[in-house]
Amino acid sequence: MKINGLFDSELKVISIGLESFRKGLSDSGVKSVQAQFKPPLVGDRKLFEKVEKRVSVVAKANREALAKILAAKPALVGMDIALKVIPGMKRNLILHAGPPITWERMCGPMRGGIMAALMYEGLAKNPKEAEKLAASGEIKYAPCHEHSAVGPMAGIISASMPVFIVKNTAAGNYSYATLNEGLGKVLRYGAYSPEVIERLKWMETGLYPALKAAIGLLGGIDLKAIVAQALHMGDEVHNRNRAATSLFYRAIAPAVIKTSTPAAAAKALEFINGNDHFFLNLSMALSKASLDAGCGVKNSSLVAVMARNGTDFGVQLSGGGGRWFTGPAPVPDALYFPGYTKADANPDIGDSAITETNGLGGFAIAAAPAIVQFVGGKAADAVSYTLAMYEITAGESNIYKIPYLDFRGTPTGIDVVKVARSGILPFIDTGVAHKKAGVGQVGAGVLSAPPEPFARAFEWFAKNIR
Repeated sequence: MKINGLFDSELKVISIGLESFRKGLSDSGVKSVQAQFKPPLVGDRKLFEKVEKRVSVVAKANREALAKILAAKPALVGMDIALKVIPGMKRNLILHAGPPITWERMCGPMRGGIMAALMYEGLAKNPKEAEKLAASGEIKYAPCHEHSAVGPMAGIISASMPVFIVKNTAAGNYSYATLNEGLGKVLRYGAYSPEVIERLKWMETGLYPALKAAIGLLGGIDLKAIVAQALHMGDEVHNRNRAATSLFYRAIAPAVIKTSTPAAAAKALEFINGNDHFFLNLSMALSKASLDAGCGVKNSSLVAVMARNGTDFGVQLSGGGGRWFTGPAPVPDALYFPGYTKADANPDIGDSAITETNGLGGFAIAAAPAIVQFVGGKAADAVSYTLAMYEITAGESNIYKIPYLDFRGTPTGIDVVKVARSGILPFIDTGVAHKKAGVGQVGAGVLSAPPEPFARAFEWFAKNIR
């Protein structure tokens, strides 16, 4: 527009920053528009300038890491007991979700999950004994992520638990995850009542043998194909796994019937059919196997892990050598079960944000508008969340695509430089555990990742780029 023509048109004030400024203008009858702006997460301009000088090096490294992630071909190839297959697993070791944490700093649901695991293992007879043993120093703790594993919510894996074995057949690396127990009072939400232990024992002695035999007969199940199809059927495979669970059921049911007794097959298939979240643990293991393939790329600023332990939110980078960058875990905005409120909720917990890190979950929520409906949102909100994630990612999936966006690939490869510069934080959908041990799940909701881990990861990356 020519400057002389500027004053012939209607003038409006452009408001940048707090929307309350615009409200004041609107209340005064002044026409205005709101520009979306967020300040960078890091105020040190020299760090951004250092990255800019090496922008071609970073871009090359990120292309390499992203190519390995996108090329991954994760498949369910078997099942076994955790002690036998998870690298570094020991009898007195319990794996947990999120970054490293001590018993003293653990939140209620993580403590409750550990107490359940100790009773499940036969190391404690009751909750009182389990709590005493857990705090004694005899039991060691480590993040699932540091043992090629992932676990939802508390993420507890103990030595005797059966686990899925997922192999990235493109690169040969493996990941592991426990079986999903269903909703309500379950170990992963910190519940440890007798029915929780009884269900876990049946999963070990009934469900596990049935599934292991069926997978053995099939020789493997292509998980990437299931997720790609599930996105076309209304899932985002984090908070909504109904389509993916149904597809998995169709894939494995004939083999379960062929390899188990009629009674055992019926019970196993009824359990899967009655749990719409059964595929969640598989989508997490699939994402872990894919992202691990993109780790270890020097000068890559891509995020390889987002995980929470209910106290801290942790991030790892592809080129970060396994370092954790942490900050306080936030409390999700959620729809709570009757009788519960946000005051009951524990801060965000679980390894399940590995799905968002892999371009699924909240990053693919435009494929699953039903997720935002139950927390009071609209379908347009789901689309907006996904579109915003393209601003902080290095690329798009070549397989996972969203019908509503004309089959555009999901935003994949979170770039910590883009997060730090834009101030746009990863969007996550999640379950909510009660803050006290033993209660279990109290709701489900959504949240943005906290800024501190990403600011610290960027600062480390900028200072160490070569």
